[in-house]
Amino acid sequence: MKNCYIYIITNNNNSVIYIGVTSDINRRIYEHKNKLIPGFSKKYNLHKLIYLEYYNQIEDAILREKQIKKFSRSKKEELINQLNPNWIDIFEHGQIPL
Repeated sequence: MKNCYIYIITNNNNSVIYIGVTSDINRRIYEHKNKLIPGFSKKYNLHKLIYLEYYNQIEDAILREKQIKKFSRSKKEELINQLNPNWIDIFEHGQIPL
């Protein structure tokens, strides 16, 4: 069993969101915050972790990631608002379960 996470990050004004999956959330968010990997999150300055789900199996996490990516923007916002209505950076506030 390996820890797996679905995560959602955004920019400072919450106008763009990115959904990802990782087995090492601390490393992955560090990479986003420091723009270490070229791509969508670097281009749109996505660095604020606003949503997180934990899974024991990577297959389950990948299926959930695909499901969330198909959601409309408003449904994604509803999901985020259920756990983080103020869209605070939960990485910066130490709210990541390890």
